[in-house]
Amino acid sequence: MNNLNSILIEGNMVRDPLLRTTQKGTSVCNFTIACNRFYRQDANLEKEVGFFDVEAWGKLGNACANLGRKGRGVRVVGRLKQDRWTGNDGKNHTKVAIVAEHVEYRPDFKKAGETVVEAETLAEEISPADPDMANLGITDPFANEEMQAVTF
Repeated sequence: MNNLNSILIEGNMVRDPLLRTTQKGTSVCNFTIACNRFYRQDANLEKEVGFFDVEAWGKLGNACANLGRKGRGVRVVGRLKQDRWTGNDGKNHTKVAIVAEHVEYRPDFKKAGETVVEAETLAEEISPADPDMANLGITDPFANEEMQAVTF
């Protein structure tokens, strides 16, 4: 039986993305998103907030660093990755993060004197139809379809 490790999450960036480069020259962008959940308890509407760490690699990481900013709405499709290590105190630690495979942004609305980037442009910049992705065996099932803006 095959295992499934897939996640889709929407929220807002908690802080500006951090772009770093590995020793081998690969870009990696790290950011955190906050995801709200609302539910009823008795007669009250309660709010629960979850914070999730995301990492994006390569060209997708570069695009996230350029397009992301604190407070911007984002949708991430990816997989979960668990890191385990032993601290200086000898205790075992673990951390679960999301490795992004596809990222979409909510549109930025034009403010006085600013230019705005359309949602179609954002989707094209971070599309996995990039030829470098083919070397990894990743194909875009929607490569032959026309891109449309996604309304959140």
